[in-house]
Formats: sequence, structure tokens, C-alpha cells
Amino acid sequence: MLSMLADPAVWISFLTLTVLEIVLGVDNVIFISIAAAKLPRAQRGRARFLGLVGALILRVGLLFSITWIMSMAKPFVTVQGFGLTWRDVILIAGGGFLLWKATTEIFTEVEGSHAAEDRATKSTFVATIVQIMVLDLVFSLDSVITAVGIADHVEVMIAAVIVAILVMMIASEPIADFIEAHPSTKMLALAFLVMVGMALAADGMHYHVERGFIYAAMIFAGAVEGLNLIRQKKARRAAGKIHPQKP
Repeated sequence: MLSMLADPAVWISFLTLTVLEIVLGVDNVIFISIAAAKLPRAQRGRARFLGLVGALILRVGLLFSITWIMSMAKPFVTVQGFGLTWRDVILIAGGGFLLWKATTEIFTEVEGSHAAEDRATKSTFVATIVQIMVLDLVFSLDSVITAVGIADHVEVMIAAVIVAILVMMIASEPIADFIEAHPSTKMLALAFLVMVGMALAADGMHYHVERGFIYAAMIFAGAVEGLNLIRQKKARRAAGKIHPQKP
């Protein structure tokens, strides 16, 4: 163990893997923020925390099952040259679930308050945690396989995953608060989840979509939305100066 701590290659692989885990966890944090928003405010923080703790346990469990994870990349059935693996099945199912979840949330946003009230009654604390853990399991497949390719020691992989989950725990609340305070960003986040769901399903059907393109599109759209928020804030300030409120 001490020899690992003194090895620069171990630290480089740890830092590289930690950054990748955090980047790959961006879409997960957005989903967690939106899923927990359906709960009463007093339960949201606990749901995010428990969901991420469960996600951490799942990821560590997957890392200890590396041999089994890698075997999931082997086809169990071949139809007309298309080899279907269990990884493909999970990605297609997870992508489909994410598409369904994001599109129903978009429908709720478009339809207005009545649809939101109807759907809010269907959200439960346990169901939200289960959703967070299931989606994290889907997101974890690629990150775990990436971890195997970057680091040679399970201890390094687990340490990187723990750090990434801690960052997600810290980031989830401010992101959730920001999305709640700026409703237009919620639609943008949901559109991002639609893209991620399509990319997951496409990967499951052997049509790989580079995540870099998705993140680049999201960063660009986020920058445009940021400019809109700044413009709206300045417009409100100008309106307040022109029409000052009466005491």
C-alpha cells in the first residue's frame, strides 16, 4: 500500500480517473436534481444523499465484480450479425427509461401546474431513491469499464469513485436550487437528459455517440442560457429603476 502511494503513475491514474468520473457524473447529478424536485422540500436533501450513497455502494460492488462486468461485453445471442450483450440490454433499457422520464417531465412543464400537481402526487420518497440508484447503475457501466482501462488497482478505482460521489453530493444541492430558481434551465436540463438517453440507447444498438459532442452542445446551450439569464436580470433592474415600487 505504501509503495502505491509513492508511485507517481498511481497518482496520475487516480487524478485522471477522478476527473473522468466527475465529468461522466454530470448527467447523473442533473437527473438526481430533477427527480428529487418532485418530493417535498424537507425530503429532497435526504433523497439525494441516500440515492448517492446507494449509487456509491453499487459502483464499488461493480468494481469488485470486474470479471463479471467485462463478461457483459460478450454477446449472448447473435441475430443476422448483430451480437447482443447484456451491456447492450442494460444501456437500451436505461436509455429508454431516461427518454421516458425526461419526455414526461417536459410534458409536465409544457402542460402547466395541473399536470405538475397530478404527477407530484405519484412521487414517493422510496421511488425517487430507486430511480436515482437504477439510473446510476446504467451510468456506472461505462465509467466502471473506463476505470478498468485506466487504473490497474481496484483500490485506486474505489478511491476515485468515492471522491467523484462526494463531489456529486456537494454539487447536487446547489444545482437543484439553481434549476428551481430558474425554470428555463430545467427545460434545458431535460433536453440534455433526452440527448443522454438517446446516446445510451444508440450505444446499446452499437451506434456509438461521442460524449464529447453531447457535452460540447450542452456547454454551448448553457452559455447561451446564461447570457439570457444575465439579460433578464439587467432588464428587471432597469424596469425597477423606471417604475420604482411604492413603499
